[in-house]
Amino acid sequence: MYAIVEMAGQQFKVAKDQKVYVHRLQAEEGKKVTFDNVLLLADGSNVTIGAPAIDGAAVEAKVVKHLRGDKVIVFHKKRRKGYRKKNGHRQSLTEIVIESIISKGAKKTETKKAEPKAKKVEEKAAPVAPKAKAKKASAKGDDLKKVEGIGPKIAETLNNAGISTFAELAKTDAAKISEIIADVRGNHVTDTWPKQAELAAEGKWDELQKWQDELDGGVAK
Repeated sequence: MYAIVEMAGQQFKVAKDQKVYVHRLQAEEGKKVTFDNVLLLADGSNVTIGAPAIDGAAVEAKVVKHLRGDKVIVFHKKRRKGYRKKNGHRQSLTEIVIESIISKGAKKTETKKAEPKAKKVEEKAAPVAPKAKAKKASAKGDDLKKVEGIGPKIAETLNNAGISTFAELAKTDAAKISEIIADVRGNHVTDTWPKQAELAAEGKWDELQKWQDELDGGVAK
């Protein structure tokens, strides 16, 4: 008998006494865990397929230990740009052993909803009004560094000047951009920046990438 079940965001084919490595679970070592999102059950020639999950079915397992997987090297390179970045990653995992597969009668694990906090009784004395805090921008801007020729310092300078999205940069004249970044060290040619930003704002990434391969630091060759 085996089952296909979703555990920690992944689907596994499991059988009794099988060891499985899943994404890190919150349960402590030695504790039992139940997975009730069973998508398929097979017992000999009997096969049950869920729609999408099988009602009443569950897989019970025991947490053996928490560990980390093998190191994976992530390497990024941009040709003709002198850009290279190398990172290592080790995934946090949990080793579990399948103890039983229940085909009927399993109870669904209910997610507890946060109970609303009781309202405080208003005091007779008027509370002191807190000082007004400066409002932070609710929405994050675009990553302007995706425009060829714009580095972290220039992106920060543009953000401070109120240009934080590709659309805003596309509407700004190249000469105006040069004025804004005048204090940033270096010789910056801004002629192509508004057009690059326009392609990025429209989501034309392939066209933008093809054009950027022909540029040298944001300058047309």
